[in-house]
Amino acid sequence: MPDSYRQGRCGMASPTVNDMTSLLEHPRTTRPEHPDQPGDRNTFSFETTTRLPDSADGKGRGGARYGRTGVIHTPHGDIKTPAFVPVATQAAMKAVLPEQMRELGAQCLLSNAFHLFERPGEDVLDEAGGLGRFMNWDGPTFTDSGGFQVLSLGAGFKKTLAMDVKGMKSDDVIAKGKERLAFVDEDGVTFKSPLNGSEHRFSAEISMGIQHKIGADIMFAFDELTTLMNTRGYQERSVERTFRWARRCVAEHQRLTQERIGKPYQALYGVVQGANYEDLRRHAAQQIASLDFDGVGIGGAIEKRVIGDTCAWICDEMPESRPRHVLGIAAVDDIFACVENGGDTFDCVAPARTGRNGAIYTRDGRYNIKRAAFKHDFGPLEEGCDCYACTHYSRAYIDHLLRAHELNGFTLATIHNERFFVKLLDDIRAAIDGGYFDEFRDESLARFYANGSRG
Repeated sequence: MPDSYRQGRCGMASPTVNDMTSLLEHPRTTRPEHPDQPGDRNTFSFETTTRLPDSADGKGRGGARYGRTGVIHTPHGDIKTPAFVPVATQAAMKAVLPEQMRELGAQCLLSNAFHLFERPGEDVLDEAGGLGRFMNWDGPTFTDSGGFQVLSLGAGFKKTLAMDVKGMKSDDVIAKGKERLAFVDEDGVTFKSPLNGSEHRFSAEISMGIQHKIGADIMFAFDELTTLMNTRGYQERSVERTFRWARRCVAEHQRLTQERIGKPYQALYGVVQGANYEDLRRHAAQQIASLDFDGVGIGGAIEKRVIGDTCAWICDEMPESRPRHVLGIAAVDDIFACVENGGDTFDCVAPARTGRNGAIYTRDGRYNIKRAAFKHDFGPLEEGCDCYACTHYSRAYIDHLLRAHELNGFTLATIHNERFFVKLLDDIRAAIDGGYFDEFRDESLARFYANGSRG
């Protein structure tokens, strides 16, 4: 093709797939060391640095406290744990560039396999060289399995982790005003696309195929996420179904790893379900521990009062060599409870989503920037915060941007909130290594909730 056909309207050459030299390099993706071999599993591992001492009130067996610091090694870099994993749902943080996420301290990002399957399609990401290269992010990446859509499309609920549960139980529960768009059977899930109503099918094998093509460093097995309103009988059946799907995910993952020559190794985490039942959580953890997973995801709806206990029940039954990811958690007290009882990494959409609506997280609690009191407040979102938003812009300006629906407001609020959670986990990690976790936990929670703050 003549160069003249590549000239854009400004006279600049448009990059092709083979000459995108301005993008960040991903040598293990674009030029693997052994292009004629499967991905090397040894490029993924976990090592513990410091573990919390056991105590009389530890929730694990014998007073065990499973909280720890460590390092997850992946083909695209290390993750120092505990760590917060911001959610770039569609291979993008809404209104925030990957470079800005790196600057605020994010070590890794998580994207949604279901949404990327819907658009642009997993083949596009595979052709681009994988998720990281597609969105110009050079660090580790995660993808979830699409299992959450079993709940969100089937029952119509939003995130329900750490929820309070009261009232009747039902196996046909559905959110008010919602249509059931997903139907579960033994083989998988049939669902209608929320984009255009077209019908699709997800199964263990399909989820693995999609996630392998998306190319994240860490993937999750396809599971069924239930609500706390489902009956005990349904929870039991769902745990067994998730285990059967998990076995199929492992088998398909191993097959695809051998088949996809020249690709970096992708780690696979199994997901432990069981709602807020101790015996089901322990049973599910034993099942997942029996399979050849690289790590474990602590999933499902969890009643807030037992969220720390739930992590401890699972850790009691799991090998300590496997990293543990807590799915969908971003309440400050929940993070402390889960870290203390074994959580290594955490993801949640809440910091960005609530920030776009004006909710700002600080060490002194959460507040709404769109309150009238801030219209003439020219101080930062949080005194002492080192994020770009706080060091360059005022409350009054960000209040104005959000009220005017200017996208810059989304950007600045998101940068601050994501920095808050990234730094919170960084500080917790330092506290564990420094031997002052208990004091830091108590002081942080007392300060954050002093005024009855939510979240």
